[in-house]
Amino acid sequence: MSLYSAGVEYGIHCLLFLVDERGDSRESSVRDLAELQGVPQEYLAKVFTKLARAGLVAATEGVRGGFRLARPSDEITVLDIVTAIDGPKKLFDCREIRERCAVFEGSAPGWATEGTCAIHAVMLGAQKRMEEALAQQTILDLVRRFGRKAPAEFGQKVNDWMSERRDGKGSAGDIPLQVV
Repeated sequence: MSLYSAGVEYGIHCLLFLVDERGDSRESSVRDLAELQGVPQEYLAKVFTKLARAGLVAATEGVRGGFRLARPSDEITVLDIVTAIDGPKKLFDCREIRERCAVFEGSAPGWATEGTCAIHAVMLGAQKRMEEALAQQTILDLVRRFGRKAPAEFGQKVNDWMSERRDGKGSAGDIPLQVV
């Protein structure tokens, strides 16, 4: 079982498509992003509600309204997205097993339970390093990494596809977003 939900993957992929090759934000509807990637639109709408609530995306007005990044792409980290969608997650939940050793006959001595559990300390360190790694990667970093991998014609095809939708030749608009 993975630590993060499918919504995190969907959200990160969507935000990549909201950034052009220069790193500037572009607009798209949830419907179009769902269609572009073959993911469930209703679920993606819930993801965008969370992203909007966290201030990572902003709704755009108008008949063809959708979403754009609310901050520059180099200021939105992977950790920002993960936290917005799944909330804070603990890598490990210490159950304080050290208190239950049969040798202690139900009364653990202070030396056994004082301070942070050594196992818990290792897990806290691992979580800190993982979060630091996620905080060091921005949407712009991922866009650039993907741009180095994908052929130039792919970027142009995506731009054309999104332009057709935006100009009314594709999608019929977006489903409503409810930011609570």
